[in-house]
Amino acid sequence: MAMRIKQGDTVMVITGRDKGKTGKVLLVLTDKGRLVVEGVNRVWKHVKPSQRSPQGGRIQKDAPIQASNVMPVDPSTGKPTRVKFEVRDGKKHRVAIKSGTSLGVVGK
Repeated sequence: MAMRIKQGDTVMVITGRDKGKTGKVLLVLTDKGRLVVEGVNRVWKHVKPSQRSPQGGRIQKDAPIQASNVMPVDPSTGKPTRVKFEVRDGKKHRVAIKSGTSLGVVGK
């Protein structure tokens, strides 16, 4: 099964503590079915003083979120939508179901 969400997509969280938030996908972990979304699922990480961070302390970072908890945002309406695959001009496209807008070409 092909992953319907790609790195760089804008997605909306549909369930959980961050429900309603939108953000850009920074990283896709396909083997675990998780995504890292900008500004969503922020957690505190406690860091010991080291060469990289001489001060140490607490830093906030984006943690992975389950892919089933987000939906791609339709670029024409700004609302979450499901995604289907269509062949247009001999290329496979991801298409928003609500408006029929292309979300991009699959593959290279």
